[in-house]
Amino acid sequence: MILDWVPAHFPRDSEGLARFDGTALYEHEDPRQGAHPDWCTLIFNYGRTEVRNFLINNALYWIDKYHIDGLRVDAVTSMLYLDYSREEGEWVPNRFGGRESLEAVSFVQELNHKVYERFPGVLMAAEESTAWPGVSRLTYLGGLGFGFKWNMGWMHDTLGYMSHEPVHRKYHHDNLTFGLVYAFHENFIIAISHDEFVHGKGSLINKMPDDAWQKFANLRAYFGYMFVHPGKKLLFMGCEFGQWKEWDAESSLDWHLTEQRDHKGLLALIRDLNALYRQEPALYELDAEAEGFDWIDFSDHDQSVVAFQRSGRTLGEEILFVSNFTPVLREGYRLGVPTPGRYVERLNTDADLYARGNQGNQGEVHTSAVESHDRPNSIEISLPPLATVVFKHQP
Repeated sequence: MILDWVPAHFPRDSEGLARFDGTALYEHEDPRQGAHPDWCTLIFNYGRTEVRNFLINNALYWIDKYHIDGLRVDAVTSMLYLDYSREEGEWVPNRFGGRESLEAVSFVQELNHKVYERFPGVLMAAEESTAWPGVSRLTYLGGLGFGFKWNMGWMHDTLGYMSHEPVHRKYHHDNLTFGLVYAFHENFIIAISHDEFVHGKGSLINKMPDDAWQKFANLRAYFGYMFVHPGKKLLFMGCEFGQWKEWDAESSLDWHLTEQRDHKGLLALIRDLNALYRQEPALYELDAEAEGFDWIDFSDHDQSVVAFQRSGRTLGEEILFVSNFTPVLREGYRLGVPTPGRYVERLNTDADLYARGNQGNQGEVHTSAVESHDRPNSIEISLPPLATVVFKHQP
């Protein structure tokens, strides 16, 4: 159970903390520091010892008394920057003339230090959407001290890519691959955020283009790519079975859809992707280290295909992934591999088990001594349309 914890701002309601004793006790008196322009809320005064103690003790209370497994700290970006959503003249610089909130940085560092000191097994994750350095670096090394950072950029880039018709995706290939440029700078969680499925933004499956067949195929390929990509994984409720309507806090999820073939198949895929993740150390052991990842091909934009290799700490346990983001079956697609021998097809998002076309490689392929992708050996595979395929070497 991970709690969405919000120390970035609080309501103006008279029955709350606003002007609690008739003065700006928890907030700043100056609205340029104490009023949030986006959400019509108030900002905590992180420079006050009493306010810091109130917030840190609240975090510790949830973990200690309610056994919360972790805190996802909301809107960290708005805490770190004094000019967040403000024009020139609407904010007060720090004592060095900069835009960084030194008090908020100090508060976040103290928060994480005290939480991890008392509860070392919990998860502390920051929703931080800029390139602020060291969000998940230890505090004594100058970092903010979070265990993880939500990778909002990955979500926006890849969902933007998937929203394009497949015929146009070759012009947006960088949106699919750019996340690997910075993937190992932080301990990332690649999250499909709740913010994307409310206030008229629609459901995840409705962000996919074309007819129902292609919507489901696109989403299965996307989930396959997401689960094998470096970074921890987080889905939002309803995404796992392809709910058509956007999320509504006032009603239940449409669980009845899981009785229908395509929705049931999507749910089965999520189940198998979770199982694959648990079974294969290459998917998590070196998740935040560049040594655990190697591109095979990131430049096949004309065919909208990407392929890479994930590795764990044990040699010979490498896993290969290839995703085809066009509705075209690609027979005889050649892929360079690190080791000669037999490659078993561990997962195929086009399998009949997931309610689709069952195009694939009949369970396995064998290498040939044909150089490809700067590797002396390669495999020739059948690459299903709009699908992600996973291979593992077997001695």
